[in-house]
Parts: sequence; C-alpha cells; structure tokens
Amino acid sequence: MKINAKRMIRHILFTALGALAGYLVYVFIGCPTGACAITSNPFSSIFYMSLVGLLLSLSISKGCDKCNT
Repeated sequence: MKINAKRMIRHILFTALGALAGYLVYVFIGCPTGACAITSNPFSSIFYMSLVGLLLSLSISKGCDKCNT
C-alpha cells in the first residue's frame, strides 16, 4: 500500500484547520457556565472540530485511481 504524500498533507492540513477552528469556537463562542459539553472545555472543542476536519478531508478525497480502469 503506497501512501500518497499529497493526500496525507491534505488530511493533516484539514485536521489542523479543524483544530484551529475548534479553538476559535471555544474562545469566541464558548460556554461560560460550563453547561455545554463541547464548547466549555478547550480540549474537547479542539478534538471534535479536528475530527470534523479529518472527516471532511476524507469525504472529499478522490477514490481509487486504479478502480476506474
């Protein structure tokens, strides 16, 4: 199984951008009372948004190049 470097960089970039978005959500929208499960804690906010970024990058990645031939 050959790992494509461009695909891997795209996954890492989307995950990092998701983590940054999670931190920004925590800072600007966060839950001051602590009642919100995701936005009250910076670690959970970063984790969930980075997971969303990774899933987004996986969903827009191209399929198998050999499958179409």
